[in-house]
Amino acid sequence: MNRQVILLAEGESSAELLETLSAAAISLLVEQLCEVRPKSASPTSFDYNCDPYQPLAVIYELRADARPEELTRVTSCSRAAWPSVPVVACRRESTERLKRHGSALTNEQLKRLGFRAIADSPAQLPALLRQVEDIPGTGELKLPDRFKSIPETRAFSLPPQTRSENLRAAFALLASLHLASNQKEAAEAALTGVARLIKADSWSIFLVSQSSNENSMTFLRLAHRIVSENEESAFDEELQPELVDDLSQLAELESAATREAAARMEAVRKSENCRRILAAPLISNERVLGVLEAIRSNADRRSFSRPETSLLEALAISIAAALANSVRIAEAERLSLTDDLTRLHNARYLRQFLVNEIKRARRYNSSVAAVFLDLDDFKLVNDEYGHLVGSHVLMEIAAVLLPAVRDTDCVVRYGGDEFLLILSDARLDDAIQVAERIRAKIEQRRFNGGRRLKISVTASLGVATFPQHALSPQQLIACADRAMYHAKAANKNCVQVAPDSIAAHGSGNLDANPTIPTPFQRIPDEKLIS
Repeated sequence: MNRQVILLAEGESSAELLETLSAAAISLLVEQLCEVRPKSASPTSFDYNCDPYQPLAVIYELRADARPEELTRVTSCSRAAWPSVPVVACRRESTERLKRHGSALTNEQLKRLGFRAIADSPAQLPALLRQVEDIPGTGELKLPDRFKSIPETRAFSLPPQTRSENLRAAFALLASLHLASNQKEAAEAALTGVARLIKADSWSIFLVSQSSNENSMTFLRLAHRIVSENEESAFDEELQPELVDDLSQLAELESAATREAAARMEAVRKSENCRRILAAPLISNERVLGVLEAIRSNADRRSFSRPETSLLEALAISIAAALANSVRIAEAERLSLTDDLTRLHNARYLRQFLVNEIKRARRYNSSVAAVFLDLDDFKLVNDEYGHLVGSHVLMEIAAVLLPAVRDTDCVVRYGGDEFLLILSDARLDDAIQVAERIRAKIEQRRFNGGRRLKISVTASLGVATFPQHALSPQQLIACADRAMYHAKAANKNCVQVAPDSIAAHGSGNLDANPTIPTPFQRIPDEKLIS
């Protein structure tokens, strides 16, 4: 077993813990929590950054009065200083004694706060550390059965005392969550549903983020709903910025109950500033995604009841799952339309974007420009420096292209070292100016390839516009591509414009040149742009 561990201490450590580790022949490095810094700056008496001396675990001795927000700081500091090392908690007092005093955090709560494993006494540490070594990474260490059963027993269950009319509203809420395509829609659907189930003056959903180097969570309001007596929205949220001068009055900071719910990972009911507040954490995969907050601002109103709290806790499970799933769906859609290397758009996105832009240009009698860019002799860069350097240079090229166009334009990695820019509502003169500016920037820049090199690269660019040079998306790309080949023939590192005659002769002569790629399936032009 790896015989080196780090003890993350706050003051003096118990003699029993030190004696237990010493008897097990486990060497110990004590680090004071207040002195822990990120990995690159952590002072130590031995090099635990090197793999042969990688510590087995970071051990934190749990005080009886430890609060969740303090433990969150402990695990965050540990991950910042030792990113790949598991954090193990060791209790100073027995769990039974702490429970009698009502101050014991359960093992499930501690694991949600970031601890990999928990020893109920120092005597358990050697065996637990051996288990940590046998199960590397993030493998589970015999989670309690009660914790494992939570998704099965609570994910789709409501409190047994729920009234029948509330059951129908709750199922309608759950059904609406499945229709959300992004986090914002899921949050707004959730607030609309819970507002019909539980009376409150306002509802909010906050997203929670935890910085590894900070002692506090950051809350960002994702959705907000103010409800009138008839349960209708009191504001037209689309026009809210125009109707309210000081938006800070509406977008208040999160309440103390919300912060406490996120830290404790359980629902909290409180009275604050003559308001009744109910806050329920939104937990997914053992992580707090956000908090659902309800406020009754009228001091005469009754506080939130236990049945209302139970109902909100049950609904919070599905709301959290919907928020997490919407992020995954959005990320999957983004990846399907994005080039993995450069993070630019790919040909799949290009097709739908270009078709829509040409439809718009035809409707409003405007133009669309395409700039086809190919790096000159880029094979020499790969041959001389290797493909990893070449890939990094392509990423640097993307960083040159994006600032050179407007937000409404489209930059695509077309394939290999070829890029395509689609400029919306751009005339030929505008496109030539953009192309020349990009060419000059690439020529003047020295690319480091990720290795502090100074690589010179040039590019040949071809420009074409709709409807001057082409009458369809496929023709527009082919014309810009042909103009780029003309730039290659003109000693490279220049900009060339497609001849006007291409559009006039239709698409028949475009297939004569087999070197022009045609990634789009040939579809009648009227179907593309009508």
